[in-house]
Amino acid sequence: MSTPPLVGAGMPPGAFAGTQAQAAREVNTASLCRIGQETVQDIVFRTMEIFQLLRNMQLPNGVTYHTGTYQDRLGKLQEHLRQLSILFRKLRLVYDKCNENCAGLDPVPIEQLIPYVEEDGSKHDDRGAASQLRFASEERREIMEVNKKLKQKNQQLKQIMDQLRNLIWDINAMLAMRN
Repeated sequence: MSTPPLVGAGMPPGAFAGTQAQAAREVNTASLCRIGQETVQDIVFRTMEIFQLLRNMQLPNGVTYHTGTYQDRLGKLQEHLRQLSILFRKLRLVYDKCNENCAGLDPVPIEQLIPYVEEDGSKHDDRGAASQLRFASEERREIMEVNKKLKQKNQQLKQIMDQLRNLIWDINAMLAMRN
């Protein structure tokens, strides 16, 4: 988190108060999201510290331990839990404010958010889409005809190969009878 600049660091005292008041009025959704992200990071950090404290604490299993150390660690744990609850309340406020700011916005279809460049530089119209559809349909029909012809040729080649195989079989059988 950033700290505010000092009053004596090149700014007159009244100017700093004015910018702080202006910043408080100009809180937009993006800055709220940034604050929310920082709050979530703080929550994760505090949670990791809590787990570290819990891992280092000894279990009350009858073993003697120093009550001063135990009380100190317990105090730290309670302080972390208190700060964690404050951070969650802050996150809830940021969440509610973001929802409030975005409530009046109309949802924009995702397709409109993707920029694209058209080849001819004109607007995308229905005639272009219809001609593309017609072209694709003709191309598909041609591909189907070529596939049909290819299957016929493959069938003919298979018949020729079967006939050759039978012919070679007959020739080999005759040569074997002759010997």
